Amino acid sequence: MASETGHPTYKHPYHLVDPSPWPLLGAFAGGALVLGIIMIAHYDSWWMLGVGLAGVLATMFFWWRDILKESAAKGLHSPVVRLGLRYGMILFIASEVMFFVAFFWAYFHFALFPDHVSGSAAATAVWPPAGTLTFDPLGLPLLNTLILLLSGCTVTWAHHALLENDRRSLILGLSLTVFLGVFFTFFQVVEYMEAPFQFTGGVYPSVFFLATGFHGFHVIVGTIFLAVCLIRAIRGQFTPEKHFGFEAAAWYWHFVDVVWLFLFVSIYWWGAGEIAHH
Repeated sequence: MASETGHPTYKHPYHLVDPSPWPLLGAFAGGALVLGIIMIAHYDSWWMLGVGLAGVLATMFFWWRDILKESAAKGLHSPVVRLGLRYGMILFIASEVMFFVAFFWAYFHFALFPDHVSGSAAATAVWPPAGTLTFDPLGLPLLNTLILLLSGCTVTWAHHALLENDRRSLILGLSLTVFLGVFFTFFQVVEYMEAPFQFTGGVYPSVFFLATGFHGFHVIVGTIFLAVCLIRAIRGQFTPEKHFGFEAAAWYWHFVDVVWLFLFVSIYWWGAGEIAHH
C-alpha cells in the first residue's frame, strides 16, 4: 500500500530504501579518483582525476538529495530509523578514529625509537632526524589551532540556537563555522607552500604530510557537510525536534577539532626540532 507521498507503507518502523544507483556510481568514482592520483604521480596526466572528482561530487549531491527527500516524507524516518542513523554516524566516527591511529602509531614509533629510522645507534639517533627543519609551533600551526577551536565554539552556538528555535543565530553560527573551515584550509595551503621539506624527504616529512594532509581532507569534507546544513537551515528544514543532519555534522566537526589538537601537540609542538625561519 502506498502513502500520499508515493512511498509504500509498512507494518514495521524501519525504512526500506528504494533501489539506488549512487552506491555503484560512488564506488566507480572513488576508484577513478585514486587512479587519477596515481596517473598524476607517474604520468602527469590529470584527466582521470577530473572524471573521478566529478563522479564523487555528483554522488554526494544526488545521494544527499535523495536522503533529504526521504527525511521530508512523512513516516519514513521513524524514531527507530533516526536511532539507527545515530548509531551509524557513531560507528563511522569510530572508524575514522582508528584511521588516524595508524598515522599516530607510525609517528610515535619513529619518534620514540629514532634509531629505527636509519639503523643508527640509539645514543646518536634523534627525532626529528638530523638536518630536518620543522615549523615554528607558535606560528601558523597555533593560528590554525585557534581557528579550529573557535569553529568548535560557533558550531556549538549554532546547535544551541537550533534547540531554542533561534533561526537567526543558527544561520549566523553555521556561517561563521563554514567561514572558519575555509580559513583553516587556506592557511594549511600556505603552510604546505612554505614547508622546509618535501614529501619524499624522509620518514618525518612522509608522516607529517600524511597525517596533516588527511586531516586537511577531513576539514574540507566537514566544511562541505556544514555548508549543506547551512543551506538547509536557510530553507527552514531543521526543527528543534528533528535535525539529525546538523547534529551529525557537528559531531564530525568536533572529531576533526580533537584530531587537530593531537596533531598540534604531538607533531608541531612536542616533535619540533630545528625551526625553519622564513
